[in-house]
Amino acid sequence: MNFKLFYKVLVVLVVNVVFFSCSGNDEIQDLIVASDNGQSSTMTLRGKPVKPASYPSYNTSPLPADATGMSSTAVQLASKFRLGWNLGNTFEAPGGETGWGSPVITEDYIKFVKQQGFTAIRIPCAWNWYHLSNEATAQIDPNWLNRVKEVIGYCVRNDMYVLLNIHWDGGWLENNVTTTAQASVNAKQKALWEQIATTMRDFDEHLMFASANEPNASDATQMSVLLSYHQTFVNAVRSTGGKNAYRVLVLQGPSTSTEHTYNLMNTLPTDTVTDRFMIEIHNYTPYQFTLMNSDASWGNMFYYWGSGYHSTIEPERNATWGEESYVEAEFQKMKTKFVDNGIPVIMGEYAAYRRGNSSNVPLDLAKHNDSVDYWLTFTTQRALANGILPFFWDTGGILDRSNYTVRDQRTINAIVAGGQ
Repeated sequence: MNFKLFYKVLVVLVVNVVFFSCSGNDEIQDLIVASDNGQSSTMTLRGKPVKPASYPSYNTSPLPADATGMSSTAVQLASKFRLGWNLGNTFEAPGGETGWGSPVITEDYIKFVKQQGFTAIRIPCAWNWYHLSNEATAQIDPNWLNRVKEVIGYCVRNDMYVLLNIHWDGGWLENNVTTTAQASVNAKQKALWEQIATTMRDFDEHLMFASANEPNASDATQMSVLLSYHQTFVNAVRSTGGKNAYRVLVLQGPSTSTEHTYNLMNTLPTDTVTDRFMIEIHNYTPYQFTLMNSDASWGNMFYYWGSGYHSTIEPERNATWGEESYVEAEFQKMKTKFVDNGIPVIMGEYAAYRRGNSSNVPLDLAKHNDSVDYWLTFTTQRALANGILPFFWDTGGILDRSNYTVRDQRTINAIVAGGQ
């Protein structure tokens, strides 16, 4: 979820368990599109400042490269899964996977997700935030590493593809895409990924690693810093050897915005193997329709979205931007820049949620629900049509994680319809 917005409501989430919820400057090769030189700007840091740090190497047992079970390029791997599902508000929660109210994830739950028609799981995961056994050395608690590994095993045993990342994680990377923080962030990026990659090294190509979540970058200078974080990630994973020498790696566009990614992400890290990168974007467009839960000074909520789904009863709540043509144009940018050039794109998060169970009750509730269905089907279908693999964001509100029942069958039906 976009932490520009999520961070503002973090306290509410924690207190009320709200339902929704260092090799830094390596060489970088040119990609297909020429660089768009924007003006630099200074980013305001959130959270605690990043202090300079150095950590011991955790690449203490590198293995010879092992191509067993790792034959697929990124393009070939992208053809093996279609609809993805997020374990949201779980392994990225403070205090462990139950910290935001999720029950413990079981293999039966993974099987249940698969039964609904999904073939991939995204595991948003914290490592630095509450999970270091030694903060001074950035050593991850081995019990946490093993628990995450166990859940990946549930997925792989059931032929589900897995995307494992470093999520918001207290914002140490996401809120510090700056030249000032660059050396310190790269040091921690290296230390954490050496540990994660070593622990998960024996999984075959069903497992993909993702460098970050939603790195807060929006200009050329920040993009350069972000590329150094991605390069450190690539170097750390590859250095551990074994199957990691060939693993597909996912790189987040700046702010996971299609616009920023199209305009700014004109280079990719160097790699020791070819054709093993994917790009990640997120999509909650328009936010006023998909997630916004109260009117604001800058704009009001939309209840109705899409051609044929505007309300005559409550026209002031009809979407005024971000509808079909806008979404299609954004997806086509990703297709022409990346997909058409052999670099698959993952839509690591997307969702639109229904209103009506709170004070925000649409007057034309039936049309609102139809609008949500339409947004889900249209967005899923057009993403796939443009070669973008969608992962729906759920925190347990759509699929019940305790008794393995569907709480919102319309949402499941709409997503699956878009995937056909």
